[in-house]
Amino acid sequence: MKLCAFEADGSVRLGLVEQDQVADLHAAAPGLPATLSALLEAGAAGLDAVRHAAERAPRRPLDSVRLKAPLPHPRNFFCVGLNYAAHAREMGRDIPDFPACFSKASSVVVGPGEAIVRPAGFTTLDYEGELGVVIGRRCKNVAAEDAAQVIAGYMVINDVSVREMLAADRLVLAKGCDTFGPTGPWLTTADEIDLAAGLRIRTWVDGELRQDSSTSDMIFPVPRLIEVFSRGITLHPGDIITTGSPPGSGNGFKPPRYLEPGQIVEVEIEGLGRIANPVHDYNAKDDIQGEQP
Repeated sequence: MKLCAFEADGSVRLGLVEQDQVADLHAAAPGLPATLSALLEAGAAGLDAVRHAAERAPRRPLDSVRLKAPLPHPRNFFCVGLNYAAHAREMGRDIPDFPACFSKASSVVVGPGEAIVRPAGFTTLDYEGELGVVIGRRCKNVAAEDAAQVIAGYMVINDVSVREMLAADRLVLAKGCDTFGPTGPWLTTADEIDLAAGLRIRTWVDGELRQDSSTSDMIFPVPRLIEVFSRGITLHPGDIITTGSPPGSGNGFKPPRYLEPGQIVEVEIEGLGRIANPVHDYNAKDDIQGEQP
């Protein structure tokens, strides 16, 4: 199943994508959980309810709705760096013997079509197309051989950063700025994806192909990453693990080719869809200000 969040008629609703249509699940079953994260919390019963609702749900043309981030407020957003050998080489780094783990603030998440905002004072805004893994059940200390049991599905992610801040003592700032986690276009459930066969992953900037690789080139595969992150950390339904990026990021070019306002970044993963996000410069008018005393 391809589960999405979409905006229509003034509200955000759960949908099931089927080819060029989306089934409006709440129109058929108003009692369904209101968000995808709540649906995942409901476990197998929630997914069964979706299947039953989809049988009678009205359909809308997919291009008539605005897709939103499937999981806009994940409890945890874990990340891995240097997980493709070719990318490690282009960065001038050794192949790691343990995953380079870090996390993003949950406020990084934006959906398809929403802007990536370059923070004020920075010039080295960079993209990294990545496979995102979504956890489907509460778990801890998961062995790699058992990891498939806790995966709800997969989606496309763009791990955005500002390279001039990319140091160990500033990683949360370099990777965690608002809008630095475009995700979507939907969650594809794990039963539809044969990850062992490898998925083609590509990134374009203004139509120019920049990244073209396969998830089979990961140094540390998804089961190993789940084993690592769940060691001592309880994972929850809706948590996101993004799994590293192949070569071709802007910083890998000589000279580097960083993102500029007005450009459009697109990331596509075989079987999971494509997200496209425009790049904007920071505008103080967009700030959310608290009420004055």
